[in-house]
Amino acid sequence: MTDLETLRSALREPPAEDFAEPDLGAIMTKGRRIRRRRRLATGAGGVAATLVTVLVIVGAVALKGSSSSEQQPLPPAASAPVPPSAPVPAPVPAPTITAAPAEAPFGKAIPLGIKGEGGRELVIHAFAIDEPQMPDVKFGLQVAYRNGDGDYDALLAANEFKGSDRSFGFHAVDGGDLIRGTFVPVFGYFAGPAARVTSTVRGKPVEAKAVPWSEDPSVVIFWFDPGQVESPYVLTPLIAYDARGQRLTK
Repeated sequence: MTDLETLRSALREPPAEDFAEPDLGAIMTKGRRIRRRRRLATGAGGVAATLVTVLVIVGAVALKGSSSSEQQPLPPAASAPVPPSAPVPAPVPAPTITAAPAEAPFGKAIPLGIKGEGGRELVIHAFAIDEPQMPDVKFGLQVAYRNGDGDYDALLAANEFKGSDRSFGFHAVDGGDLIRGTFVPVFGYFAGPAARVTSTVRGKPVEAKAVPWSEDPSVVIFWFDPGQVESPYVLTPLIAYDARGQRLTK
């Protein structure tokens, strides 16, 4: 007997044990579950495969075009429509910074003993304020050049902005700035019967020049020597004394 006849004889023999008939319904249900899981698992892969196919086709077109004597430009890629964006608010303009206004002196101008631009004299004087937002502020201080014709060229102005301009204590302390090539000394005023104004700078005592305001002697205008005080922030603290030497501030 040949090998082929032996194989055919073995196939014709009945199995040694009986097998149950297959459950076709269970097999189909299980198969559907397997196919569903595969679709969920490979859905993203299917999209990627589609994209790869598109890229391969475009690449083939590009390669085919490059083989000719004249290169053919690729068609422009279609762009997705851009959704309308919210309107962009107009930029807020930056506040305009202007020089101090040249108000006329409110009372007498006080020479500071400092020469500035062009040898002009530096003075400090009060100026009137009439602002509805600050009903209890009626004046401020201004450092300015006094010109030969009697006019004033303002450099720096300061005033109280909260409460009353004549409430007891120090007000409008400012200065210590280089403006137009001239150093404006630290200045301010004290509302009260002050005869002296002192402070310390890095532990060293300093004393301001103090002059009563011509319009109200209970207000004392003061300023420090620029060589001793370069900024109002180095003063620790400001102290006022009356004519008897009694300290007016804590």
